[in-house]
Amino acid sequence: MTNSISQTPSYTSPLLKRPGAAPLADDSLVDSQGVAWHYGDPLGEQRAIDGGAAVIDRSHRRVVAITGDDAATFLNNLLTQKLDNAADGFSADALDLNIQGHILHQCSVTRAGDTFYLDMPSYIFEPFVDFLQKMIFWSQVDITEKDLGILTLLGTERPLIDDLPAAYSRVVDWDGVARIDLAVARGDLDAVVDKLIQRGAKLAGLMAFTAERVRAGEPELRADLDERSIPHEIPRWINRGEKTRAVHLEKGCYRGQETVARVENLGRSPRLLVLLQLDGSAPEDPAPGSDVTYGGRRIGRLGTVVHDCDYGPIALALLKRSAIEADELAISGESPVSAKVDADFLPDEESTKAGRDAIAKLRGQN
Repeated sequence: MTNSISQTPSYTSPLLKRPGAAPLADDSLVDSQGVAWHYGDPLGEQRAIDGGAAVIDRSHRRVVAITGDDAATFLNNLLTQKLDNAADGFSADALDLNIQGHILHQCSVTRAGDTFYLDMPSYIFEPFVDFLQKMIFWSQVDITEKDLGILTLLGTERPLIDDLPAAYSRVVDWDGVARIDLAVARGDLDAVVDKLIQRGAKLAGLMAFTAERVRAGEPELRADLDERSIPHEIPRWINRGEKTRAVHLEKGCYRGQETVARVENLGRSPRLLVLLQLDGSAPEDPAPGSDVTYGGRRIGRLGTVVHDCDYGPIALALLKRSAIEADELAISGESPVSAKVDADFLPDEESTKAGRDAIAKLRGQN
């Protein structure tokens, strides 16, 4: 067993030297340090996704490789994703929960040959990998950090990446536009991006990706969730039908599984991740983490805020279920901002639960 994890200094992408590159100026809960927020035309960069292709630099994410004879079962026993029989090329998101079922870490998992690659927001890396190392015990597992950068292509299909040098690639199953993630050596980022541009892609900043992420209902842990968050608060993370999402409902035991099973079979989460339409006339955007209120009472927490080229200012928020149909909400701050839940975003959820049906039958109610 070997472990190679570095305490690396702050990362700066070589693509920040490109013309017009601008980092996110303000401190943000969104993982954004070290890459461009935009390249001088933030809304135009989003437009490039419609009917075309945009490549986004997400190389600030950190990547770890898990290898060894026990890699598949090791990860399967720890994460919410079913990985013990994952085939070469398998890719999905996964979560690490605590014993109460609260979300501690999130990552994307891809199997390439005998290697499982986990990539994640930079601020998660050290505590998450420290946890993985502590759980090895006698497993035949090696954990090694890789100097790879993630490039995300939006609005395109796989042929655009043919013959590019990559450790792995994945087609992402989410509720957004066509998306491919490509993991390349950080030293090759400039060359790979140049090839993609030659093939018709436009370089876009992290703001364009963030707008698509918010519209797709994909939260980022630090920005959109809190220490009480459980998986069912994000219905798009629950594996249903043919969708491959972060929480597999038919797999063996893992930490926090009891909470997942209980909510799935007996009830609903007390909160729900929603999409908010914000008042575009407000003098400034509200900050992630701000209170969302209704009638003067706190009913939730604001998450990622971003300007979308079609919808204007939008945001993710965790709200009490009892408030998701409120007519108008307010977001606290020096200049309160009004907001409304986007009803088209709300998921279709199961009207009955298997566990409740079973209880009803036992009581002779069915």
